Amino acid sequence: MTRFLSEALQASEPYFRQGLHRLEAATGHPSADIRFSSEVNQAAQSKMRLLGLDPRDTTAEELYHVLQQRIKEDDARLTRTLRTRAATHISAEAEVTAGMIHVLKELPDSKRCFALKASALKVILKKAPPRKAMKELGYRSLDSFLKHESPVSVLAAAWLSEGVQWQQRLLDHYKRLKSSDFEDRSIIIVQPESLRWRQLAATVVDQKKHNLLSFKELGALVFLPLPATVPAGTTTVSLSLALHELNEIRAASTFLKLCQVRPDFGSIVRTVATEEPRLSSQLLDRAVPWHLVQRYYARLKQEAHEHVFEPHLQLEDMVWHPIEETLSAIEPSFAFWRDGAHVGLLHDKQPVSLNVIDAALNYCNNLPFENRMVKYFQQSMWHELLLRYLRPETVEQTILNELQPRLATETALA
Repeated sequence: MTRFLSEALQASEPYFRQGLHRLEAATGHPSADIRFSSEVNQAAQSKMRLLGLDPRDTTAEELYHVLQQRIKEDDARLTRTLRTRAATHISAEAEVTAGMIHVLKELPDSKRCFALKASALKVILKKAPPRKAMKELGYRSLDSFLKHESPVSVLAAAWLSEGVQWQQRLLDHYKRLKSSDFEDRSIIIVQPESLRWRQLAATVVDQKKHNLLSFKELGALVFLPLPATVPAGTTTVSLSLALHELNEIRAASTFLKLCQVRPDFGSIVRTVATEEPRLSSQLLDRAVPWHLVQRYYARLKQEAHEHVFEPHLQLEDMVWHPIEETLSAIEPSFAFWRDGAHVGLLHDKQPVSLNVIDAALNYCNNLPFENRMVKYFQQSMWHELLLRYLRPETVEQTILNELQPRLATETALA
């Protein structure tokens, strides 16, 4: 069973097997890897039956092509649903992206976040003026740029137009931020729609096959205008990635809340903006991704203790919504993909993914079986495996050991 996980994850050996042995020893040898492998195989067979396939005589390539047909049909249904929502709630001329933004804003899921204030972002942008972005969008001065575009839109344009040096300069300014530069508010979801914005976005959308930018430190999603013609599957890719990024924004928000009294808060903001925040600990014999802790408590809130997060964070902040569940709430046909983010099977030691984002990206890019994408399946499988080894007492002790003593000390010294 460990071989199945190793090959599905395309892990480096013997390090993966040795790491699993350490996890087993640290958590009392629960054989979680064996049970998890069995669950994944059973789930894959169940999904195949739902597709009308016989698991005993269906090849991996046949499954791949059936999944491509399934995502094609589901994407068409989703596109119709979003167009209907846009026409009903916005205008008869509204596009699919407008329907996408509408359903995201109307979802009952929590969309509160702890994010950088618009005024603080304006100050930073004035210190690092995005001159190429100004030119791309036809503005002669930064003041005019900031007057006619929201700070989030300005940053999005800059991120698309400016080079790596400008991005590094902006991120260096983040290191001077304080928690007072942040606020508790709703996640921002915007779509700049001018002609110049369409021209700026066209190349990016064509290359990446989606129209989304996410800024975790801003608590913001920016939907770029779509060109008149886009590859089939773009709707599902864009909406799925938006739901993925909403989870990432929520996780970044709780991490920043928890760290808001640390003297290196600005450096933490810079880290959150560019990579996955982690707890440095001995839990799982490695640094723990914070969003793994977020997912753990979102799943097992009844086993958590409020005192672990107090005073800056509440248990209700620990929210994580599975993408497939939200997709199926918007368009019921996506119910097939529920509970499938970490499900796949092997073919010649290479995985075939039943993850909806992989399936949509494969379809959108018209990828043949040999070049299929499995990135999101592998990420989900790895995180799901690690979740099986977490225990309430070990997770809580990690948070208390790694964060709260430092917080208490810094508060006392303040």
